[in-house]
Amino acid sequence: MFELPYKSLEIPADWDRRGLPGWTYRSDALFQLERERVFLNHWQIAGHESDIPAPGDWLSFDLLGERAVIMRGKDGVVRAFHNLCRHRGARVVDGEKGHCKGALVCPFHGWVYNLDGSLRGPSQPKTFGTMDKAAFGLKAIELEIFHGFLCIRFHTGPQPAVAELLAAYAADFGAYRSRELLPANDAVWETELPINWKSVRDVDNEGYHVPIAHPSLQDLYGRDYRDLYLDDQLHVAIGYFNAGGARRWSVQQYMKHTSGGRGLPKHLQNAWTYYGLFPNTVFGFGPEGAIYYQDIPIAPNRTKLTGRDYRNPHETRQERLSRYLSLRINRDTSMEDQQLSIWSDESMRSSAFDNFHLSDLEWGLRRHHDRLRSLLPVVTLYSPPAEEDVSSLNAKLSCTPQANR
Repeated sequence: MFELPYKSLEIPADWDRRGLPGWTYRSDALFQLERERVFLNHWQIAGHESDIPAPGDWLSFDLLGERAVIMRGKDGVVRAFHNLCRHRGARVVDGEKGHCKGALVCPFHGWVYNLDGSLRGPSQPKTFGTMDKAAFGLKAIELEIFHGFLCIRFHTGPQPAVAELLAAYAADFGAYRSRELLPANDAVWETELPINWKSVRDVDNEGYHVPIAHPSLQDLYGRDYRDLYLDDQLHVAIGYFNAGGARRWSVQQYMKHTSGGRGLPKHLQNAWTYYGLFPNTVFGFGPEGAIYYQDIPIAPNRTKLTGRDYRNPHETRQERLSRYLSLRINRDTSMEDQQLSIWSDESMRSSAFDNFHLSDLEWGLRRHHDRLRSLLPVVTLYSPPAEEDVSSLNAKLSCTPQANR
């Protein structure tokens, strides 16, 4: 077997196999802390450069009360702004994506913004007296582009610049030529589940369940699937295609038609690969293209699952067929994971639930929980605190050394 370009951290010989306590999946007060300290100040993926190829093209991205519009200017530069008119706060764009010929016009009162976010002018400008238009442009949002993917952050946070944060992924993304990817369809896909967002991550952060819960994935790569844990909470999962025949129709046909990624480095050939970005995003690559998917929290008991699909440029008919088959496999896998997430979330409300008891194959779940513990030490309390005390207890525990509580 060839040598991988990254080495997995060793799993400790003796580690705490518990997960987060059940109350952390139900608490409104904790959810508000997660909003501020986990989501709004960490990088989120809003799309790919190819989603907005022409000046005036835009994408929207909403997260926990914040609204973003990512737009390509007349100069070709991609910028991100709060989707919020400086007059009364209305959305300046509505919908998932669109195009503005030369300017954004607020649908409420008609304020006009240039494609670089500057204010061209309010409607009926004489009614505003003396007004410095330069002070009323759309408010900028931090944006970085990583190998074509649009990364935004609503608030400055603990994560470094994206290029530094994801440096371990750069060579693989470059080998996949992810900057050249093109949208595989016109719309984002999404579904909503009546569960806490952490229940989705708990399922997705480990491969222990693949042999039983995902028959298609087991048929495709279950004999040589591996989770790799890197520094800075990065997580790579690789599934190498099984040698020999497959049993399930979609897998049989996929294995028949896929190119296997000829031209890719050896460690990326005949494989599907997954790259995690804390707290809620995964990039997935295969010979035919890429996806990213993420869990967007809406409420403590509501989560939107969403993502986008991309294809290789100059896609051949054979690649299009194998990509269709791969999407069939991923669709089945997603439905299976959704059911597992629902069952896992239900257990957090049961009086019989004591806690998880994790396998070494689930260390990725523990690492994710440990990151949440470092950001929100109140979740180390295994007895549920009063809701009105969660914020103050978290502030107090943030000033004391962490320990198992």
